[in-house]
Amino acid sequence: MNILGKWVLNALSFLLIANIVPGIHIASFWTALVVALLWGVISVTLKPVLIILTLPVNILTLGLFTFVINGFFLLLLARIVRGFEVNGLGAAILGALALSILHWFLHMAFRKSAVAG
Repeated sequence: MNILGKWVLNALSFLLIANIVPGIHIASFWTALVVALLWGVISVTLKPVLIILTLPVNILTLGLFTFVINGFFLLLLARIVRGFEVNGLGAAILGALALSILHWFLHMAFRKSAVAG
């Protein structure tokens, strides 16, 4: 799948998460596209640095602290992007967990279709 398709799928994922997780709201599809774009930029630039800096805590929690880091990223995006709201750290962590599960399912679905096709 090309990068444009992944971007749109990430935007749709954010829209779905906003409908599932209480406390997360997205105004429109265009807002979801902006959030997905910035999520990708943050995931490539800031996330590896924070994962390395919090490695001892991540090891102690068996990797669960990554959800807290992703929750903070969701809160950061809510402050940056107009039309994207996250009501607190609890909603952000729950949204990060739901987003990770959804991305895992999408990865498995598209991996199977690439192997079969």
